[in-house]
Amino acid sequence: MDLGQIAMNGLALGALYACLAVGFSLVWGVLNVINMLHGSFIVLGGYLTFFAWSYFGINPIVSLPFVAALMFVLGYVLQYFIINKVISAPVLTTLTLTFGLDMILYNLMTVWFTATPRRVRMNLGSFDLFGIVMPVDRIFGMALALLLTGLLFYVMRTSRIGRAIVAVRMDRTAAELMGIKVRNIYAITFGLGALMAGAAGVIFVMVFPTTTSVAGIYLGKAFIVCVIGGLGSVPGALVGGLVLGLVESFSAHVFGPQQALIVGFLLMLLLLLVKPTGLVGVRGYE
Repeated sequence: MDLGQIAMNGLALGALYACLAVGFSLVWGVLNVINMLHGSFIVLGGYLTFFAWSYFGINPIVSLPFVAALMFVLGYVLQYFIINKVISAPVLTTLTLTFGLDMILYNLMTVWFTATPRRVRMNLGSFDLFGIVMPVDRIFGMALALLLTGLLFYVMRTSRIGRAIVAVRMDRTAAELMGIKVRNIYAITFGLGALMAGAAGVIFVMVFPTTTSVAGIYLGKAFIVCVIGGLGSVPGALVGGLVLGLVESFSAHVFGPQQALIVGFLLMLLLLLVKPTGLVGVRGYE
C-alpha cells in the first residue's frame, strides 16, 4: 500500500479519535473524574442516530444537534445529582461510581437495542486524488470531527463558560472566591463531555458498525489519546488522536490489523515512563 494512502487513513482515523477522546479528557482534567461512562455515551449517541435514520428517515447531520443536546442533558443530570455528591472523594470512589453507572447504561442498551451491529449506510461512494482513495463518508466524518473539536476549542477559549471551566481546572478554591459556582461548572463540564461523546457516536455510526461491545474499545482509545496528547485540553486530545491514528495505520500495515491496538498501548506505556504529561500536556495534569 502507498505511504500516502496509509498516512491519509491514519489522519482520518486520528481525527475521529480526537473527537472521541476530547470530552473524556476534559472531564478527567477538570473534575479529576475518570468517566467510565464515556464509551457507552458514544454508543448511545450512535444508536440514537441510527434509529432516527432507520425509523424516521432523519439524516445523521440533522439529528446531530438533537443527539448532542440530549446527551448534554443526560450528562448534566448525572453529574449534578449523583456524581457531585462524591466529587471530593478519592479518585477510586468516583471511578467505581461511574463504572456502576456504565454497567447500568450498558446493560439497558443491550436489552433495549440488542448487541446487533448497526451502521448508517449513506452510500456516498469514494474519492480518488493522486491515487489516494478514501470513502466519502470517512472524509466527511473526518471533517465533521475536526469541526466539532475546533468548535469546542473556540468555546473554551472565548466564552464565559469556557473561561470559568479553565479557572476551575487551574484552581478550584480561587475560582470559588471569584464567585464561580463550582458545582454548576462541574455539571456543565460533564455535560460537555457527554455532548462530545454523543457527537462522536453520530460520526462513528456513519463510518463503522456500532454495538454495545465496542464501548470498552472506545473507552480504551480515549485513555490512550489522553496519555499521548496530554490531559484536560482540546489541543492535547487533537494531537493525541492524530498521533494514535497514524501509529495504528502504519502498525496495521507493518504488523497486521490485529497488532495495531497493541502498538498503541505500548506507545502509551512508553510516554507514561518518559513524558507523563503527554506531548502537549502541562505539568500538574499528568
